[in-house]
Order: sequence, then structure tokens, then C-alpha cells
Amino acid sequence: MLLLMYSEFIVPFAMGAPGKVLLPLLCALLLGAGGVHAGKILVFPEDGSHWVNMQVILRELGSRGHALTVVRSVRSWYIKENPALYTSVSVDPPAPEGFSADMFNALLQRSLQLQRMSSLRYFFEQQSDIVHTLQLFHGSALQMISTILDDAELTDRLREEHFDLMLTDPAFPAGVLLANYLELPLVYNVRWLNTGDAHMAIAPSPPSFVPMYNSLLPDQMGLWERARNLVRYMSSMIQEHYAILPIYSELIERHFPPGADLLSMQRRADIWLMRVDFIFDFPRPTMPNMVYIGGFQCRLSKPLPDDLEAFVQSSGDHGIIVMSLGAMIASLPKDISEAIAMAFAELPQKVVWRYIGERPSNLGSNTLLVNWLPQNDLLGHPKTRAFVAHGGTNGMYEAIYHGVPVVGLPLLFDQYDNLLRLQVRGGARVVKAATLTTATFKEALEDVIKNSSYRETMHKLSRLHKDRLVSPLDTATFWIEYVMRNKGAAHLRPESWDMPWYTYHSVDVVLLLLVLACLSVVVPVIACRLLGRAILKKSKVE
Repeated sequence: MLLLMYSEFIVPFAMGAPGKVLLPLLCALLLGAGGVHAGKILVFPEDGSHWVNMQVILRELGSRGHALTVVRSVRSWYIKENPALYTSVSVDPPAPEGFSADMFNALLQRSLQLQRMSSLRYFFEQQSDIVHTLQLFHGSALQMISTILDDAELTDRLREEHFDLMLTDPAFPAGVLLANYLELPLVYNVRWLNTGDAHMAIAPSPPSFVPMYNSLLPDQMGLWERARNLVRYMSSMIQEHYAILPIYSELIERHFPPGADLLSMQRRADIWLMRVDFIFDFPRPTMPNMVYIGGFQCRLSKPLPDDLEAFVQSSGDHGIIVMSLGAMIASLPKDISEAIAMAFAELPQKVVWRYIGERPSNLGSNTLLVNWLPQNDLLGHPKTRAFVAHGGTNGMYEAIYHGVPVVGLPLLFDQYDNLLRLQVRGGARVVKAATLTTATFKEALEDVIKNSSYRETMHKLSRLHKDRLVSPLDTATFWIEYVMRNKGAAHLRPESWDMPWYTYHSVDVVLLLLVLACLSVVVPVIACRLLGRAILKKSKVE
């Protein structure tokens, strides 16, 4: 009846101005029709930019009355105690060797070094670096979960809370292991898992058209590109089985029943809230319990602080350029920063640059350096002409949401792939930081600002991204509460996850058919030979 009323009365009415208010209210009503009582949610987040978007979901859940408990390290960079929003469970694991905020600067220097190598040497050196970095991060996750599971008093206290579910970012599996240990329904806020895209763990991922992590390949590949992609696919499988899984084997033997393994526990999640929207990512096979919430952290812009607004308005018709390299990288090496500063100084636009470190000596009067900037609000400002970004997922979706073209400076991790996707769509220009010069950077900026195709493409992507009945954040909230209402969502998990690889790929069936085919040939031949011998023997006797 509710849907009938919607189709016969509400939709026509929503075409007019009152519908701009009524339609969102109706969507909220539809989502809330199966609402749950306030529940208890255990949250195990990841730090850095991952925490930035996890907080968006937590604030929404908190506003709906759910009680949140967040597991955090006492040495966390961003995850602080916040009694107004959640209860903290602070854990003090041993500090992992070589793991610190300075590590990201070392990774940046190494990334710039790799960019200057030949493609073949780049591949082998990169694979070695990936293994080392993964072992470093997973070693930190192991220290965290070991400290928790070895503390019987803590695990008993968590069990006695009778949480309704676990919400975790499974980029590193500490939260996954804790959820399985406590036998809680499990929801992921996810994009990455183990060695790459989380789709790899549960959805068909043919390397013929699904680019691997850090491959810098589009989804339309020629023969040589598909060969490169296949090699990366095989490399990621080897890294997962021989570099990552052994890290947790001893812990799993101590705390879980015989036969338990990490991959099975990771695939057990009821709902995978994927930070993906296919107007940005390349289309690919999926699964029924994968829910797409790409851009859920995006929102309408708010007014800027008075002093910043005055600076923006002083740009006149030329507008402004916004530059930020994300949460973990505050500044680039001096020579690159100076080349960027010089390029900015030669442009008519004003520039707002998030920058921490030694001030470039050639900084122009049109450039404002700030320790922090309201990125979403600046991108949503009508005077913003371009966004210079490192390619983090959060920033890419905010640029799409507000329709701002991008000049990309990829530095680490998935940033290369993110910017490649936006460049393929026609909304970005990518510049290599390692070989950046004032001339190349200025040319890229002028192209993105003056060539209207970039802005038109981003406006189109923005319209597509927003053209949905229910917002990504409301979708995420609905499915979290769905799992709470139904004590899980096991009916959405395919049987394939429990199959050995040879069954999944029908290797056993192929072998059976080969055996039957051989028998269908061999048996008649043997029978004919035996019959022939019998006839010959009989004729000789006669």
C-alpha cells in the first residue's frame, strides 16, 4: 500500500517544488519502516584517512540512538577518546618496530625513487616493497589483536556486553579476528583487503578486464597489458598466501578451533559496505552482499570562515585552486615544493595550499599556506576552479560530488589507480611528482582550468553520482541495521566461498569429463580387441 501511494500520489507531487523536501522525508520513512531498537555496536576501525570516513558512519549511527564502542590503540594517531560519540576500549600493544608517522615520509621518498626507474626494474622493486610494507602493517595488526585475545579479562568483558554486531574496516584483519572470536555478526566498511581490492576475496575477478591493485591499467586492455595484469594477479596471490597468512597462523592456532583459517573468517562477513561507486570505479562482477556506498562521506558545502572567504573572494573572476595531499603527507621534498610554488605564482588564480614544513622561498603573493583547510567546503565553493590532490579515495569522491576537475600527484598506495580512473573518465590530468617541473605542472593546471571538457565531465559525474533514490550514507545505515534486525545475513553468502579452489574452478569436473572421454574411447577399443581375439581363436579351433 505504501508503494502504491508512492507511485500514484507522491511521485507526481515530487516533480514540483514541495517534492524537494517531501521526497527525502519519504526515503527516510521507507528506510525506517523496518527500523530496529537502539543496538550495541562494537567498532574496530583503521587509523588515518580510513578513520576519517568511519567517523561519518559512526555519527549517523549515534544520531539514531545506537551505543557505540570503539577499540583503539593508545598510540593511535587519529582515533581519540570521544565519550560524546562512543565508549573507548583502549589497548596498549607493543610498539611494532619501524612503524611510526615518519614511516610515511620514508615511503614517499621510496615512491619517488621508484618512479624514476625503468618499467621492468620498477615492477620487481615495487613487488619487494609491497611485501615489506604489508608485513609492516600486518605486523602492527598482529600486535594489536594478540594483546586483545591474550587478555582473558578484556575478552570476557567484551563478550558480556552482548554486542549486536561488529563494524570494522578489514584492510588489516584485527577486527575480523576479534569478531570471529566473539562470534558476532560482521559488517565491513571496506575497500581494501590483504593485497588489493576487496572484490578479489569474494567476487569473480577475471584479470582480462579487472585491473589489479597498483597496475596503472584501465579495464580495456590489449594483449600485453592483459599479460602484465595476469602477472600482477598471480603475484598478489603469492603475496597473500606466503607473506600475509603466515603472520597470523600461530595466533589462530592458539585462539581458534582446529582448521580455522584467516581467509574463511574474512569471507564470513554478512555485509560488505564497499566504498565504491561505478561512475568512478570500473564496472566488474559483484556479489549480493556487497553494498556500494562510494562517496558516503560527501556533503553540501558550508560557509567558509570569514578570513578564508575574504581570501577566496579576492580572486575575482579567476577563482581559486585548492591543494591538499591528505592526512598522512604534509609536504613534498623541497625541490618539488619549490617547483609547485613557482607554477602557482605564475597563475592568475589564488591558491589555498595545505602545507606543513619549511615555507617555499619562491612562494607567490597569490598563495595562502594553511596547516588545515575545510576541503569539502572549499571544493563546494563556486570560485574553485581546480583541485590539486594526491588521489586519496575521500578526496576523489569529494571532487566528483562537487564537480571540480583534478590535477593529480599520486604518491602512495591506491592513489595511482584512483587518479588513473578519473583520468580515463576525462576529469583529471596526472603529473608524476618525481619528474615534475614548474613548466609541466603549470601546463597541466592551465589545461584543466581552461579546457572546459574537464569541468563538463566532472559535472556529469557529479550528476550521475547524486542521481539515486537513497543516499550512500542512508544505504550504509540501513544495511547495518538490517544485520542487527536479522542477526546476520547468511542467506546472501554464496556457496562458492566454502569451496576449495579446484572445485570452484571445476578442475575436478574437467578431470572427470576427461576420464569419461578416455574411457568412452578406450573401453570400446579394448572390447573390440578382446572380441576379435575370441573370434580368431574360435576360427582356429574349427
